[in-house]
Amino acid sequence: MSELVRSPTGMVGLALLSVVAVAVVFGSVLAPYDPQAFHPAVRLTGPSAAHWLGTDQFGRDIFSRLLTGASSTILFGVGATALGVLAGSVIGVTAGVVGGWVDSVIMRTLDGLLAVPDLLFTLLIVTFLGGGAGEAMLAVAVAFTPGMARIARSSVLSIRTREYVLAAVARDESQAYIIGQEVIPNAIGPIIVEATIRVSFAIMIGATLGFLGLGAQPPSTEWGLMVAEARQYMYRSPWVVAVPGIAIAVSALGFNLFGDALRDAFVTRGRR
Repeated sequence: MSELVRSPTGMVGLALLSVVAVAVVFGSVLAPYDPQAFHPAVRLTGPSAAHWLGTDQFGRDIFSRLLTGASSTILFGVGATALGVLAGSVIGVTAGVVGGWVDSVIMRTLDGLLAVPDLLFTLLIVTFLGGGAGEAMLAVAVAFTPGMARIARSSVLSIRTREYVLAAVARDESQAYIIGQEVIPNAIGPIIVEATIRVSFAIMIGATLGFLGLGAQPPSTEWGLMVAEARQYMYRSPWVVAVPGIAIAVSALGFNLFGDALRDAFVTRGRR
């Protein structure tokens, strides 16, 4: 943790994520207005003392909608990444530990899936499953699984030849003990780092699906959906699109910077 605090990248990432976390946890409490309340008399008004970030095409307060939409947007990214990391780790650890033809079959299958870009793969899956926030989250998780499996397998293969693992084998420890006590605890570092960085991609993919109408559905305040609903007014009132777009970018940047700092911290600790 000390390496993260001393790193400028880590401090900036932590600061951004702290702001995002406050919005996620307390957004509905801090919102000054009902995010779904229509106020036609003040539609598309710019930022003011009454409406800090202006109003949208229905007169809804954008600041309130931004705060309440933080939970659905950020938790989508975290949830999709968590599912993808869990599934990918199980597959990757299995392939790395078992080896042989099982490893070959699993990895060749994953290689074929990795040839498809994440966004395209997600679109294919969500089109098959149907639109909706839950279906979109599952689609992103499935798209992330092959990459996480490869990273987990690489970590396991690099650890299997370490001295402490060979010592456990020499002590005639069980396979379950070696995997649970020696392999997984030492392989989890790279997985955590990659998962942190992938949250930013999951947030952006989720926002893209919301923009295309394949993710969150009205009356959700998800940020990508906010951009989609207001895009026809962007030339007249640019803030209705800029505000949720900037929020998406800041959230993704926070996770990216934090992930980079976390990776540097693991590298420094490994050298020590």
